[in-house]
Amino acid sequence: MPPDVDLILVGGGLANGLLAWRLRQCRPDLRLLLLEQGTRLGGNHTWSFHEHDLTPAQRTWIEPLIETSWPGYQVRFPALTRRLGSGYASLISSHFHRCLLGRLADVVRLDTAVVDVQPRQVRLACGRVVTARAVLDGRGPRASRHLALGFQKFVGQEVRLAAAHGLVEPVIMDATVDQLDGYRFLYVLPLGPDRLLIEDTYYADGQSLPAEHLRARIASYAAAQGWRIAEVLREEHGVLPIVLSGDPRAFWAEAGGVPQTGLAAALFHPTTGYSLPDAVRLADFLLACDCWEAAPLFEAIRGYSLQQWRRRGFYRLLNRMLFLAGRPEHRWQVMQRFYGLPEPLIQRFYAARSTLADRIRIVSGKPPVPVGEALRALAAHDLHRKDSR
Repeated sequence: MPPDVDLILVGGGLANGLLAWRLRQCRPDLRLLLLEQGTRLGGNHTWSFHEHDLTPAQRTWIEPLIETSWPGYQVRFPALTRRLGSGYASLISSHFHRCLLGRLADVVRLDTAVVDVQPRQVRLACGRVVTARAVLDGRGPRASRHLALGFQKFVGQEVRLAAAHGLVEPVIMDATVDQLDGYRFLYVLPLGPDRLLIEDTYYADGQSLPAEHLRARIASYAAAQGWRIAEVLREEHGVLPIVLSGDPRAFWAEAGGVPQTGLAAALFHPTTGYSLPDAVRLADFLLACDCWEAAPLFEAIRGYSLQQWRRRGFYRLLNRMLFLAGRPEHRWQVMQRFYGLPEPLIQRFYAARSTLADRIRIVSGKPPVPVGEALRALAAHDLHRKDSR
């Protein structure tokens, strides 16, 4: 029997949503089915990217999905405040949902739970089995004993203030705050004259997220800036994986031949956790491959992911520096030193395209953490093996 559709995308988050958007633009002949267990696509999230993370062509095809953009951004540290002139833009899930439904309503199924995923079929909670030439699983990060992880944890609140806030550009790192349980900073996006997204973010071990404490810290930060919160419009939270070391081939073996996308494919910036640029690049990569059968599609994505892993070892090395070297309350010094470097180097870093010269520049000079601990962190490339014992 012929399959019910050509492609089933399981999970309506960022990676599968962008892929479906791009396929509708370029391959409207493909029969898609996008399954999301929640009530809306994209959940409740904000995704951002820097101007140089994408090519001009990529920026053009996601442009309708962008909620807000700015010509630059600011960072703040105890001994450094700096404005960078690289553009910055954000997608917000409510707008993402509306845009995707406007173009893909005929193939989207919300409130649809999936209980089993195979390379060419899915079983729904209602018992129905739907078949396809290929299934792509994009339901978020996969737990794996083959990865050693730290975590970037955050709670963010979109708030309406009692008066105008006065910010004209984002503050993507304000590390002048108390350093608690690891490297901590506040992230602030000005979404309107009296609207802000304020996120309390920190890099730490363990996946627990003390949301109530972070809400209190957001309120304290707003008060310290002279902002009075009149209303909390929405709240988002997350625990993002930050890879310290791993065995990517064993990680992919756990996928059981099911093509993966997004975080499930380990496609995110290893240090910053930004996932949008990789989701855009994967969509374009798959269009260029133009292969929509399960087995070759799995091999194509697996090969692409392994290639990115090999290219990004330097960022995992830096992650070990951030998590393993020095006292947690002093780790902000690593980032303060980094943001004192030339802006083109910072642009390439965020795009995960650091040159050899960039890498030498980043690690050269007096390290901002004790030398012995820095050397141990640099050498700890097999943490995943120790963690799995």
